[in-house]
Amino acid sequence: MSAQGDRAAGPDAAPITVMVVDDHPMWRDAVARDLAEAGFDVVATAGEGAQAVRRARATSPRVLVLDLNLPGLPGVQVCKELVGTLPGLRVLVLSASGEHADVLEAVKSGATGYLVKSASTAELIEAVRRTAAGDAVFTPGLAGLVLGEYRRLAADPAPAASDDPKVPQLTDREREVLRLVAKGLSYKQIAERLVISHRTVQNHVQNTLGKLQLHNRVELVRYAIERGLDDG
Repeated sequence: MSAQGDRAAGPDAAPITVMVVDDHPMWRDAVARDLAEAGFDVVATAGEGAQAVRRARATSPRVLVLDLNLPGLPGVQVCKELVGTLPGLRVLVLSASGEHADVLEAVKSGATGYLVKSASTAELIEAVRRTAAGDAVFTPGLAGLVLGEYRRLAADPAPAASDDPKVPQLTDREREVLRLVAKGLSYKQIAERLVISHRTVQNHVQNTLGKLQLHNRVELVRYAIERGLDDG
C-alpha cells in the first residue's frame, strides 16, 4: 500500500526520523517503504533485537517502530535498553498481538503507543506522526486497557507522599494540561480546549516531565491518575 495525505513534516521542517524493526523482511521493507513515501526519513531497519539496539544508538531515530516478537533480544527488552538512554526517542509497537498482557508489558517497558498489524497504512502513518509529536497512540480499545491498569495500580496501597518542600511544584497551567493528558485527550484536543497552540501544549508537557523526572507521557498519565487529577 502506498501512503497518501499530509507529508511527515512541513516544507521548512526536517523530516521525522524513523527506524523500523521487524523480523519479517517483506513486512519490514513494506513498512519502511510506506513511511518513506509519506515523507518520513527512515534512517535504519533491523531484523533482530541486538541489531536494533546497535543501529538505534548509531542513528538516534525520533520514532522506533518496533515488533515485539524478535529473535535474540525480545522487543520489550529493546525498549528497556533504549528508552531513557536515547534523548527524545519514542517507541511505537507494531505487533500482530493484541493480547492485553503484551500491551501492558510493552507500555511498562517504555513504549509510547501500541498498534496492531491489522491497522491500515494511513493509520500507521498517522500513529507515527502523533508518536513523534508526543501523543500516546493505541489501537482502539487498548488505550482504555492501559488507563484501567493504571487506575488499578493507583488503587493499591502506596508509600505515603513526601512532604519534602523540595518536591517540584507545577504551575496552574501545567497542572491543567496534566489533568487533560490524564483524561486521555490528545495534544491537539488539549490545545483546542485551552485555546493555546499545539507547541505550547508540548512545551508544558516537556516542562512537567522534567520537573517530575519522568520519561514519557505514559509515566505522566500514571502520575496524574495516582493523584486523582483525572477526576477533576
